[in-house]
Amino acid sequence: MAMEQASWPDDFLCPISLELMTDPVILPSGHTFDRRSIQRWLDGGHLTCPVTNLPLPPSPPLIPNHALRRLIAAVSPAAVSSEKLRPGECQGPAPTSPSSVLGLLRLAKSGAAGRREVLESGAVSALLQHAAAGDEAAAKALVYLSLDGDDARVGLVADGAVDALCAAVSGGGAAAAHAATALTSLATVGVNKCTIGAYPSAIPALARLLRRGGARERREAATTLYELCKLPENRRRAVRAGAAPALVQLAAAGSARAVEVLGLLAKNREARHDLSRIPDIVPVLCSVAGSGNARAIDQALLVLNWICSESDELAMEAVKLGAFQLCEALVNDDNCKIAKNAVELVRTLEKA
Repeated sequence: MAMEQASWPDDFLCPISLELMTDPVILPSGHTFDRRSIQRWLDGGHLTCPVTNLPLPPSPPLIPNHALRRLIAAVSPAAVSSEKLRPGECQGPAPTSPSSVLGLLRLAKSGAAGRREVLESGAVSALLQHAAAGDEAAAKALVYLSLDGDDARVGLVADGAVDALCAAVSGGGAAAAHAATALTSLATVGVNKCTIGAYPSAIPALARLLRRGGARERREAATTLYELCKLPENRRRAVRAGAAPALVQLAAAGSARAVEVLGLLAKNREARHDLSRIPDIVPVLCSVAGSGNARAIDQALLVLNWICSESDELAMEAVKLGAFQLCEALVNDDNCKIAKNAVELVRTLEKA
């Protein structure tokens, strides 16, 4: 028997109409509304989210909230019209045998049509369960599904992908690198950077993978942190999770991506303080600035300048390691960013 309207959970009710949602969609603000209600709101010329009052982008996308629709349909099938249901949404979970997961992986790899078939089949929950348990094929399938565009990426997060992928990253093994890759793909959407970073287990799991993973796992974790740390709030989280020392070690091993993440972290004052306390950070950055690729040199000079500005002791260490001579060789570099950062580092070192 269907629940009475007054007993529906608040999450099932549209914030605008206060009625049970039949076609829930997500705004870029992260809040869910019934499609008909939010469309009327937008058609009326409103340019803000009805819940937060924050501005919305022009013609904001309305992303189907598949997870919430399935929950509503499970307790009251009549609440969601059959014409709005995608195939399999009200059916039980997809088969969860290893062979089924491999079949879903092949389908997801086959192209856009295959990915859409998996996303609309109700099988995502099964993939998430397997990925969380460390199934490499399931984690790979989620990587391919995340390539289906921003709507798919936000939808996967709404379906619980972050919890599953964080569990896979924490579990290590073969699935961890693929799970980190999937998180990187999901984080390319701005709202997902915020959502993933706010998960208590996400950035700490990536920091642990940086410290304990193999070469590939460490590279993928650094790439995920690079994408997440484009959002300022996540830089502080990464430092507090202990990512910085592991990134310095990875940079010493020749990873340009690790240096790029350090460049993002150094934009945060709290992070600069922690970076300045890492043993060997100055020798590592001087080495990168002297022999890395252009992007790594640019970021190494930038981080050196920031931490040397915070500490005369580090500035003197850089001078002893030949930073002046290095900068003299770079001030006329064809790359204007490198030349500019070299000049600024010289000025900082002259003050020490």
